[in-house]
Amino acid sequence: MSNIVIGIEGLVGSGKTSICKELLKHIPNSIILHGGNFYRGIVYALMQSSDKISLNNLKENIKDIDVKELMNLLKVDFKIENRETVFYINGKRIDDEKLQSEDNSMAVSIAGKEADSSKFYEFARRLIDMYKQQFNVIVSGRDLMRIYPNLDYHLFITADLEERIKRKMKQYGQNASYDEIKENILKRDELQEKSGYYKIYDNTIKIDVTNCPSVEESTNEVLKHIK
Repeated sequence: MSNIVIGIEGLVGSGKTSICKELLKHIPNSIILHGGNFYRGIVYALMQSSDKISLNNLKENIKDIDVKELMNLLKVDFKIENRETVFYINGKRIDDEKLQSEDNSMAVSIAGKEADSSKFYEFARRLIDMYKQQFNVIVSGRDLMRIYPNLDYHLFITADLEERIKRKMKQYGQNASYDEIKENILKRDELQEKSGYYKIYDNTIKIDVTNCPSVEESTNEVLKHIK
């Protein structure tokens, strides 16, 4: 039996990353490619570079930039460790908390709308094909049907706004306020919509996890649709 590729997208704060990690326990011989973290690593490196590009002027600085060339220039690389992608800048691993921070997440939403991703998409497609030869591949990220039209499953995770705010507040801890998290989610939702990243295709399976109190139960809802 040939290996499969599962694409998981979803609303901001719906629990995509946690579901992907939980799926590793249920899908044999599987790995996760955190597609969104490629962008997160690039944007984080850009904002930490000597030029110190800020969130305010990121939009103009990244406009029409080739994302794959930028990845090479900033020496952003990745490895598969413990069955999932981890990211490095100039040989130094980037902490996941930094990649997932509120500021970096907002910057990624801006970058995704403005930058030229065509060569990066080609790179991602080749990467998925390469890993599919050996593994079942779980891909999380945005615009996955354009990146890899031959997905065996395209799953879109949803949850209502209040539930997503609650999950993000838990992720960011005591430093996050309800109003700030809500504003951040709404802004990122708007950017994702304008970028076309919330598109539902004929083969997309929408899964609402609002009433799932744990990642295990959310994952069980996903597994119902995977043969």
